[in-house]
Amino acid sequence: MEQSFLSATILLILITDPLGNIPPLLGILKNVEPGRRTKIILRECVIAFVVLLVFLLFGRQLLGILHLSEDTLRIAGGVILFLIAINMIFPGAGARIVDPGETGEPFIVPIAIPLISGPSAMVTVMLIAGSDQSRMLEWVGALVITIATSAVAFLLASRMQKILGNQVITAFERLMGLVLTAISIDMLLGGLESYLRGLAG
Repeated sequence: MEQSFLSATILLILITDPLGNIPPLLGILKNVEPGRRTKIILRECVIAFVVLLVFLLFGRQLLGILHLSEDTLRIAGGVILFLIAINMIFPGAGARIVDPGETGEPFIVPIAIPLISGPSAMVTVMLIAGSDQSRMLEWVGALVITIATSAVAFLLASRMQKILGNQVITAFERLMGLVLTAISIDMLLGGLESYLRGLAG
């Protein structure tokens, strides 16, 4: 699956799902003083960016250490994205990666990991980086925009929930889930085609 800057950015935003993460985020921060929330959100977004940047820059080396091929990663990534997409379309169909009832001030877990930089996001940045190593600056730019989008959505979370309401947010999340389903199937089929071509060759 050949990536462009725009398609990589859209894919990362779909996977990090900033709108869909608003309800659990508000649940996590409900016991935190309002004055501390902005600092916590910005700090967690920076941590998530650093985590995903590491996977973006050094994902290929990690694959080498684990003796995994890019085809295997694409197939696994397609399966993971498909499960995430199904859970976005049919909430509760999959396991929760975040407990909305989490109390106290969060640090790294569960906002930075896995709310923003979850397993699907980590796999995706590795796949994007592997598509063309020479365009790494573009991929870093796509990641910056993605994290900035999450940061803005999180900072405006309370206001957006009041303006849009839970029904509109849920509708957006399901729409993003439909798009992500198609992307995941394309990724899965691309990985299988490449793997079978390698066997035939």
